[in-house]
Amino acid sequence: MRVCQICALKEEHPGVSLDDDGVCSLCRLGVVGDLLENFSYTDQVHEEFTRSGPNPNGDYDCLFMYSGGKDSTYMLDKFVNEYGKRVLAYTFDVPFESSHAADNIALAREKIPATFVLDSDDDNIKTVMREVFNRPVTKPGKYLDEKLPCVSCRTFFVIRAILYAFRNRIPYIALCADPQQILTMESDVREVVRGFYQTFGARLTDEVFRKEAEQILFADDADLPKIVFPFIAMRYSYDPDRIVADLKAKGLYNSSPLETHCTLFPLLNYYSFKNWDCMFYKLNAASHRRAVRRNKNYDRSTFSITFPRAADLPSIEERMKRVVLDIAGTRGDPAAHRRELIDIFRELGATEDAARFVTEGFLGMRTVAADLGITL
Repeated sequence: MRVCQICALKEEHPGVSLDDDGVCSLCRLGVVGDLLENFSYTDQVHEEFTRSGPNPNGDYDCLFMYSGGKDSTYMLDKFVNEYGKRVLAYTFDVPFESSHAADNIALAREKIPATFVLDSDDDNIKTVMREVFNRPVTKPGKYLDEKLPCVSCRTFFVIRAILYAFRNRIPYIALCADPQQILTMESDVREVVRGFYQTFGARLTDEVFRKEAEQILFADDADLPKIVFPFIAMRYSYDPDRIVADLKAKGLYNSSPLETHCTLFPLLNYYSFKNWDCMFYKLNAASHRRAVRRNKNYDRSTFSITFPRAADLPSIEERMKRVVLDIAGTRGDPAAHRRELIDIFRELGATEDAARFVTEGFLGMRTVAADLGITL
């Protein structure tokens, strides 16, 4: 199988094509060029939000989607303590969050004077995840198809936030996507809901949102909240390492970016390997290789996950694939799997503790799948 000569994406990666010179459409900007069109609307909404005064219709200027991760913690601190916004910090209690996310949220509650709200709907988000993992995929696939489970989960609780803001007349929703995510995320609330209908159909959408989502499709524009991406203003200076350092200096963050807060991370890799022959973070890794290739002195990543320059990413991907599929198929020695995974995550830049933390999640993948009704 051919791979891109610049970023090492395989020619069968969903939504990506290679030219005769062995360069993929992402490196040629054949895909990203189209995605950049999303920035114009996103920029416009961000500028409107920064100029806006207090919300005349309620106590909050924005609903801030707060996950406990580094990006949302960093921006929540800025919104409240620097920008002076009246913030309702909205956390959807995803049943797949790790204990580290809960710990970070507890730190923020102590130090940031926002109003914190916790929302949850375990049964329905599990229904959506079960549907995504168990449905057959359609090949050759479209861009980001390997991340469909993650995108679907995120879209579910974004729609929950949209409905919350709509009911409570909160005009803006702050969503702390990193610069790579902004490129691929819909910023119009009506289109977010319409996209969910298109992916899952009216029956399941009406079931999991109790027919409320339909209200967004037919509401007046003036009554709908607008999604703001705070990192749009710093897309050329986004530095995850500096963000983590700043948060730790303030006592607002105790984990590592590689310690993903999602306990489905192993299953996300299983889905990507089984259906698309790539690790879940392959696009992130390819983006990093592309940036280094263009600028040899590149010392940061514009995306959430950075990768050591010395890491042999194609080899790491193949090793991870073998281990993940062996665990899924109950093959091999768990002790050997543990050693190999720890080595892989250490090579990807994780600390010893972070590598062990992530590894235990992979070893428990079958238990998580059984709990959700996902067939491996």
